[in-house]
Amino acid sequence: MILVFGKTGQVAQELATYDGVTCLSRAEADLSDPAACAAQIRDARPAAVINAAAYTAVDKAEEEEVLAGVINGDAPGAMAQACADLGIPFVYISTDYVFDGTGTQPWKPADATGPLGAYGRSKLKGEQLITAAGGTAAILRTSWVVSAHGNNFVKTMLRLGGERDALSIVADQIGAPTMARDIAHACVQMAQQLIEDPNKAGTYHFCSAPQCSWSEFAREIFEQADLACEVADILSADYPSPAQRPLNSRLDCALLETIFDILQPDWQLGLSDILKDLGAHR
Repeated sequence: MILVFGKTGQVAQELATYDGVTCLSRAEADLSDPAACAAQIRDARPAAVINAAAYTAVDKAEEEEVLAGVINGDAPGAMAQACADLGIPFVYISTDYVFDGTGTQPWKPADATGPLGAYGRSKLKGEQLITAAGGTAAILRTSWVVSAHGNNFVKTMLRLGGERDALSIVADQIGAPTMARDIAHACVQMAQQLIEDPNKAGTYHFCSAPQCSWSEFAREIFEQADLACEVADILSADYPSPAQRPLNSRLDCALLETIFDILQPDWQLGLSDILKDLGAHR
């Protein structure tokens, strides 16, 4: 059995579709109580653990950095320590926000980190505590998560695109939308392979291809959904927010392919599947 922390999040809902996976809700495992999370692992004695729960309110984290640090840092650290004590693999979903977003080259797993805000710092804290636990752990950094579940960019664009004739969307943040379904698949594959070969532990990157801007992503959503909404490119500076977003969210996923044989999916095909699930495909 693979134990998953998270039940209502985008990735957790996809993980719940797999046989042999048990997902814990917030009522069952509150990440603001790291010791309770560790106790869940010790009681369940699973074959592997995936942490798909997180504090993801990027702007609100600027005001609640202590809480974000507990949920995204201390709790995963406690989980990782419990897994290390039991000798079982732990998979942690992290983010491109651990980088400062400079340059134009895709970030490699070994590149120096430098988060711009509280959310990125909290996720980096999780990475550091997991590494310090010394067990069989894999950190999977990903970007721009979307799905047919919860709140995300695709669903926001479908709503706004149906209400308005034109939208201004940020064009200077470059990365890649990544389907929660694909992240879930990668996490399960990694957990299963780590059971067989603990030497595969480490830090990896996973996102879809090809790279794009948020405005290009919006145009593709409207194209596939047959919505007549024009998109105007703007700069991040024209759309200020409490938390600064990285301009360069490109991720180099070569190591994940080499070690785990997990390939980058095409986000345009993934978007088509999401829109079909939502009944919004043309």
